[in-house]
Amino acid sequence: MTTSTDSPSRRELNKAATREAIAGAALDFLRTRALNEFTVDDVAAAAGVSRRTFFNYFSSVEAAVASFTQRYLDTVIAELEARPAEEPILESALYALSAVGSPRDLAILAETFALTQDPALGRFQLQAWDECSVKIAGVARHRLPPGTDELYINALVGAVVGSCRSAFAVWFSRRGPDTSQESLAYLRELLATTISLIRSGFTA
Repeated sequence: MTTSTDSPSRRELNKAATREAIAGAALDFLRTRALNEFTVDDVAAAAGVSRRTFFNYFSSVEAAVASFTQRYLDTVIAELEARPAEEPILESALYALSAVGSPRDLAILAETFALTQDPALGRFQLQAWDECSVKIAGVARHRLPPGTDELYINALVGAVVGSCRSAFAVWFSRRGPDTSQESLAYLRELLATTISLIRSGFTA
């Protein structure tokens, strides 16, 4: 029996499951305790792994929690890369933001944002968005005409990423930790609106 080269190996599946278990345990603690009220050892024990295994996957509890944001953003980038090359990049960005994220994943992402207002956690969230900016800039360089000015690329990417972060901030300010279907639909609407604002040049 042959195995598709595109299918993840058992080892890869096990690693992904371990990573998710650790991140999930960290999020569970954060739901009921302040960041300074639990440790890496607590999270590792809850996830059923050793302290050493924890550090094989994450540098800290904060990084484990921020991995939910990273996963969502990586999915957005994958959707963006899969769009037709001739499609305007803002159209592709709008599609990518509206198409990705199961209700469960989006709910976890929204909840994570709501729970990470602590500066220490916020720093890792910011790092995830910064890494996303670098990746999107790479996609933009391949999609835009050769010789497109770097200022244009970086300003465009900065506008897209910054406005999406603003959408999360506005959503949180208006809905708080509410992750109901109605609230998540509103978050998707805000994300789509940010791209529309960029595309229209913020005209009144």
